[in-house]
Amino acid sequence: MIGRGLAAIGFVLSLPVWPVVAAIVWASVGRPVLFRQQRAGLHRRSFTLVKFRTMTNACDGHGQLFPDAQRQTAATRLLRRLRLDELPQLLMILRGDMALVGPRPLFAETIDHWGELGRQRCAVRPGMTGWAQIHGNTKLTEDEKLALDLWYVRHRSLAIDLKILALTVATIIRGERVKPEMVRRAIAGLAAGRQATARPRANG
Repeated sequence: MIGRGLAAIGFVLSLPVWPVVAAIVWASVGRPVLFRQQRAGLHRRSFTLVKFRTMTNACDGHGQLFPDAQRQTAATRLLRRLRLDELPQLLMILRGDMALVGPRPLFAETIDHWGELGRQRCAVRPGMTGWAQIHGNTKLTEDEKLALDLWYVRHRSLAIDLKILALTVATIIRGERVKPEMVRRAIAGLAAGRQATARPRANG
């Protein structure tokens, strides 16, 4: 309820910014202004993720899309750094598909690839920001992000959510920074969890 309340406040306060962001997107990468894609939500249920579009559809001579960084403009890179491209997800929080805090929503294929760990990751609603996002985000490997996401799933609390929200603001202001100690702790916890899962049960 707190997350939805904050999302409602954020939605109302951010409304004047939406036309500005839409105009920047239109001028920078053209139409459509919004980007829609199916992602896996709570218990792997599919939902439509909506963001402001920040990349062109530029391809090479073989029809393959250029890397993400080459398809962004200076203006859309700024939108991404300020997280303004994520504003439409406030509506998804109000609708119940997402939460303010949680692991970022991924493709169902990625979740399935992780097997049991993917199912554990989907035990909570995906969020606009999360534990991995404040500990390095794009500077992390996919395995490091998974470990941090699972650490959050196992230790989540109101206090941790409030900490994530506060550190998200700090990250937007100062930029992404990897926190090696927390990453190591999360990876160690993930390894211990894998060993416990693999250990055979005693008969009896």
